[in-house]
Amino acid sequence: MTIELTPFLQLIFVLAVLLVVAKSAAYLSIRAHQPAVLGEILVGLLLGPTLLNFLHLPFLEGDVLSAILAELSEIGVLLLMFVAGLELHLADLLRNGKVSAFAGTLGVLLPVVFGWGLGRLSGCGNQEALFLGLTLGATSVSISAQTLMELKVLRSRVGLGLLGAAVFDDVLVILLLSAFLAFTGGNGGIGVVLAIFGRMIVFFGLSAAFGLWALPFLVRRIARLPISQGVLTLGVVIMFVYSLAAELMGGMAAITGAFLAGLMFSRSPEKERLERGMSALAYGFFVPLFFINIGLAVNLRALDVSAIWLLIGLIIVAVLTKMAGAGLGAYLAGFNRREAIQLGAGMVSRGEVGLILATVGMNNGLMSEAVFSNIIGVVLVSTLVTPPLLRWLFKPVPTPAPAATPAPAAPTTVVSEKQAERLESKQEVD
Repeated sequence: MTIELTPFLQLIFVLAVLLVVAKSAAYLSIRAHQPAVLGEILVGLLLGPTLLNFLHLPFLEGDVLSAILAELSEIGVLLLMFVAGLELHLADLLRNGKVSAFAGTLGVLLPVVFGWGLGRLSGCGNQEALFLGLTLGATSVSISAQTLMELKVLRSRVGLGLLGAAVFDDVLVILLLSAFLAFTGGNGGIGVVLAIFGRMIVFFGLSAAFGLWALPFLVRRIARLPISQGVLTLGVVIMFVYSLAAELMGGMAAITGAFLAGLMFSRSPEKERLERGMSALAYGFFVPLFFINIGLAVNLRALDVSAIWLLIGLIIVAVLTKMAGAGLGAYLAGFNRREAIQLGAGMVSRGEVGLILATVGMNNGLMSEAVFSNIIGVVLVSTLVTPPLLRWLFKPVPTPAPAATPAPAAPTTVVSEKQAERLESKQEVD
């Protein structure tokens, strides 16, 4: 008797397996004193086409399942960034504006310049080398945000500066990418770039205006209605709307819109109830799928072994220049050396943003397949190295024990010569 699984049964089977495996890997990772996210990504890598190729077992329709998982994981990263924004205060983020601007700007410029130089040294044309640098300038802060939340330091100076720097990074990379495509494609030049910058300003302005004035009124009204989980549903809807607006109106990544939505809700009196609901929704289902899907989407067998030295060089440049650029920016803006290094490490991960840029390059014929596969390797390594690096850098600095104070010396009694003679004579008589 053969059992055939319908597409729906295949989906729930795969979801059940992946959720159990993801949580088990997260537990083992925590037991090994590493962030849970590292275990989830690694187990995704083992289950993916690199090793077991789980989604392409004979009784599963791999292509359909891969597409569905990819969409569910995208919802996961939106929820993750919404929860990150919900844990912060807008005033605290604005106070770190200088650090965010410096770190975000230098964290893009250094990788772009060094990536372009490495591309030229490896034989790439000027256009391909420049786009290679642009892909190295990207940052995906979702991995770092999750790690900092696990370490309970998201609301520290470093966490606030990191999230603000990621917004600046996103804006600058999109502007540079738009300028690159406009000038290389002859699509309007500087006018196109200015138009995109104007769209970004409009997006941020409308998002802030709605969040500061209209959203509080809307939350109060929804909270009074006799409907189940009305505020939670409103939070999900606003998160989706902000994400759509970020992509369609601002030309930025959807995660930036989700983060801003969470930041607007952080001022609400319903914040705690909303945070409980969104966290349960995120970490119970969607976020584990996002992290495990990072590994599932990567095939290390597709890496071009003949270009291994380019891959090694790209990894070194990607990690060091991002840490140096963002860290230097934070240091110039007033962070101490330790905080600057921590912030720089948090900007290392490229994640889904790096994959998006690399895909844009391939679709527009701006990079070869060999360079594209090496970018995939850089994205994977930078994503894997970020969580343990952050945990190591955020280890508490041991404080030296206070020096022991010497015990007071016993008081000495001064005895005169006559008293000594009397004592001696008394001892002889006894």
